[in-house]
Amino acid sequence: MTNATPKNSQKNLKNPKKAAAILKAAEHIFAQKGFQTATISDIAKKAKVSEATIYEYFSSKEELLFAIPAEIIHQYQEKNREILPYIHGAANKLRFLIHRHLGLYQDNPDYANVVMLILKGNPNFLKTDAYKIVQYSARNYIQVLKEGMENNEFRPDMEPRIVRAMIWGTIEHLVTRKSLLGKPENLTSLTDSLFETLFDGIRACPRQQPVNVNIHVTDSRQS
Repeated sequence: MTNATPKNSQKNLKNPKKAAAILKAAEHIFAQKGFQTATISDIAKKAKVSEATIYEYFSSKEELLFAIPAEIIHQYQEKNREILPYIHGAANKLRFLIHRHLGLYQDNPDYANVVMLILKGNPNFLKTDAYKIVQYSARNYIQVLKEGMENNEFRPDMEPRIVRAMIWGTIEHLVTRKSLLGKPENLTSLTDSLFETLFDGIRACPRQQPVNVNIHVTDSRQS
């Protein structure tokens, strides 16, 4: 796995538990108040630390915002890497990734709000080291889709990146609706529906046996 980490990682090593507490508080405050309205003072009160302490770990409110997904996605990715080798078959691995992806947002509603309602609209996030971790987690899908193509589980003519985009786009749409409207209530309950709909389009069709057709033409004028 890539060693991409936020630039403030060395500062976070000073006291990882305190850094984690600050990030969790920031996640909640940003999710509830929005990035523009939230203040460092709000986050400090939630984390039960001083504002000066926050600045010991994060140089700005934006840096704090960008650091939130780094740790969550890192832990998410490590668990995926731990489990995937024990799952047999690309289709089963794909279903696992979809379920885990939906579960990430289902189990972390504040994180879902931050990602979908704040970070998605911030082009500066795409320039961060934290975003590289997000990109790396997306490669799991590509690897599994290519594995399915190689072992004839999936269609050999599909484009893995387009299929990955379809999956992520659908999941992000569902999560955004949940963040804004509270529905669907249970994201992980949609795993099978999403997987089956997708799988119908990408699974390899069984090879058809050649059909031999013998045609005998009789000239009616000879009868």
